[in-house]
Amino acid sequence: MKIAIVGGGPGGYVAAIRAAQLGAEVTLIEKENLGGTCLNKGCIPTKVLLHTSERIEEIKNDYDKIGIEVCEAKLDWAKLQERKEKIVKNLTGGVGSLLRKNKVTRITGEGEFKNKNQLRVKTEHGTSVTVDFDYAVIASGSRPVVPPLPGTDLPGVITSDEALCLGEVPRSMVIIGGGVIGAEFAAAYSALGCRITIVEMLPKIVANMDQDIVKSLKEKFIKKGIEIHTSTKVESISRTSAGLLINTSSVEGKRFFEAEKVLLSIGRRPATDGLGLENTGVKTERGSIAVERNMRTNVSNIYAIGDCIGGIMLAHVASAEGIAAVESIMGKKTAIDFKTVPYCVYTKPELAGVGLTEEQAKSEGYDVKIGVFPMYGNGKAVIECETEGLVKYIADNDTGEILGMHMAGPRATDLIVEGALAIRLEATIDEIISTIHAHPTISEALQEAARAVHDNPIHI
Repeated sequence: MKIAIVGGGPGGYVAAIRAAQLGAEVTLIEKENLGGTCLNKGCIPTKVLLHTSERIEEIKNDYDKIGIEVCEAKLDWAKLQERKEKIVKNLTGGVGSLLRKNKVTRITGEGEFKNKNQLRVKTEHGTSVTVDFDYAVIASGSRPVVPPLPGTDLPGVITSDEALCLGEVPRSMVIIGGGVIGAEFAAAYSALGCRITIVEMLPKIVANMDQDIVKSLKEKFIKKGIEIHTSTKVESISRTSAGLLINTSSVEGKRFFEAEKVLLSIGRRPATDGLGLENTGVKTERGSIAVERNMRTNVSNIYAIGDCIGGIMLAHVASAEGIAAVESIMGKKTAIDFKTVPYCVYTKPELAGVGLTEEQAKSEGYDVKIGVFPMYGNGKAVIECETEGLVKYIADNDTGEILGMHMAGPRATDLIVEGALAIRLEATIDEIISTIHAHPTISEALQEAARAVHDNPIHI
């Protein structure tokens, strides 16, 4: 069985390794670095910036509370950038090693379908190679959306790609878009000394998550001096002698903001141009590749996964889809439970959620019961000076089944897996309560919030 995979991001390379494990002859085609957006321009490098920014905040705000005196915390931006590049290089190199170990053939170049059984690859050396395949998996990823606004082509107007490798920390930045990406860059650059203004067209920031946990982050942002303007539309960007001028409008009227940099952070769109899909008959919908069950397109031997199909644009979802696709190709029964997909924001406090939000559960007709426990009631959170946030359960009042779990606080992005597993196993609130959680840990807050569903938490 010959399988060709177009794209070496977290969907493509995971699919390649799994296919090789199942005995397929695999060729992976990637035009840039292995690891895709996640390893090179997204998940990993942004977390490197956030890690340093959080340590600086701790030194400034928390160290004196825990008995450590530090005269000054000074940022070495060049060294931070060097560390970021080293981590990215190490991780992408590790992906290459895994591919070699699993005997995956890698071609560096740009792939284009000639027909439904052949790819033409223009290699990095300018030559052309034809790859024959029985099945193909498209994992071409996504790219930042650049809105059709006057002024987006001005110097100083950047996307998340450029925001990771600026020559220095800017004095000020307007972030257009208050979603996950915008929130993470706001947290990082604000802690590093940049004056941040968020402009969001929707009524809320991080609108896809339960707003009770987002409230903790919004309050922290305001406390740090970050300006947040929701229900506000950007009309244009222009150049002035002082920098960039952002013209906005809202129900309150027009307003102007000045900044050294403008970060366009309104989302990402599937990268499907140049794939030659028209030569295969593969259908697309508004730029996204349309897929059926187990990620198969309308062409029976071509599958598509990850950001290029739209939907949930998360690295861990792409990896799961890649495994499902190749297992389906190789004749294994497989399925993805999208109800268990965790959503994470790596700010401080961290935000994480899985399953239905309170608003979603009510709109779907559930008789819901809510349990909430604040982080200031958790001993480990108090010790670590991270008392902002809470744990919140959404449960079915009739059966006690957990419909959603949402958390703001320390290590929320790690602990959310307990909620994901609970939903996967159709667990009830009582089963969380009866599971002993170690003390002292942040995880105790998960058990206390479960107790709060029955109005009997112990520690508040």
